[in-house]
This record gives sequence, C-alpha cells and structure tokens, in this order.
Amino acid sequence: MDIIIATANSHKVFEIQKKFTSFSDIKFMPMSIIENLPEIEETGSTFSENALIKAEAIAALTDSYVLSDDSGLEIDALNGEPGIFSARYGNLDTDEQRYNLVLSKMKDIPEDRRTARFICSIAFIEPDGTIYTTEGRCEGYIALQPSGSNGFGYDPVFFVPEFSCTMAEINIEEKNRISHRAKALENFYQYINSKKMQDKL
Repeated sequence: MDIIIATANSHKVFEIQKKFTSFSDIKFMPMSIIENLPEIEETGSTFSENALIKAEAIAALTDSYVLSDDSGLEIDALNGEPGIFSARYGNLDTDEQRYNLVLSKMKDIPEDRRTARFICSIAFIEPDGTIYTTEGRCEGYIALQPSGSNGFGYDPVFFVPEFSCTMAEINIEEKNRISHRAKALENFYQYINSKKMQDKL
C-alpha cells in the first residue's frame, strides 16, 4: 500500500516513516511525486480543518491513500498564538526567527503563566473516500531561552515537564513516544492495524 504524505516537510516524513517501520507492505511517499502540484491554501480556522483541506486536495489528484497533518504551537499567554500560523508566524523565514519572536513576546510573562501545547491533527483519506481523523497533544511550557539541537520548529523553546528539558533536548526515540505527532500517529497506527487485521486494506 502506497500512502502519499501531503507535506513538503522532510522532518514530518521521517517521523511518520519511523513510526511505521513494522509495516513492510506500507510505503510512504512525499507529495512531491505528483507532477504539477498546485499550491494548497490552508483556509481552515483549526488544525483539523487544515489537515483535511490538504488531504482532500492531494486525494483529488491521485488514486493512492493520502495522509495529511496540520500541527503547531498554542501559547495560552498569547491567546493561542501562533496556532495555525505556526509555520509562518510573523512572516519570518526560519524556525529560529519564529521561536525568537515567541520569546520576545513572552519576555515579561512569569514562569507559571507560560503554559503551552503542541497540537497535531491528522486526516487520512482512502481511495474509496473513507475519511479518518484524529488528534494528539503534548502539554508543556515556553522556556526562558532556547536549548537543544534535536527536532525542528519550536522544539528548542518548548519545555517538557516530564523530562525537565526542551523538546529539542530529547532524543528521537523518546520524542516519537511523547510528542503531539507521536500521539496522533499512534492513534492512526492503531486504525491502520485494525483495518489490516480485518483485511480491509
């Protein structure tokens, strides 16, 4: 079974592939394999809406299974920012610029009010039009300064209480157990496993 991942983010592709190594009959491919790929406008107001928009756009161009996710960071003290705009927050070009913008906006926020969470919504569309959606969350805090070189995005400034360090200081094996995407992918894994056991995939 070929599953096209509706993303251009190589980090996401890698994390998804790592999760499904036990399924030798499933091959994940980036959406770049589709020729003349149109630009997909994420017009939804939630992560789940945007995940479904991306999945439906790619599903309309192929007979393959399509997996999409939309994810980002919500910070309570910033009224949910950057939220669905996490990947383009402040119209800045790099992850470092974006998380430094977060830190600058949070500079006067005390530690007990720096609560935040990563959210990942997944949408999966089968060739017959069946749609499966799920969501994963990882609760934490915004650190006072960046730390760590693993991961990507806002990982260097997202403090995980369970490990007493930032997401960027956690190794990939642990991250693939506790992250928002890991939790959403675990739900999806169980869905796929159940379908395969019923010989429906």
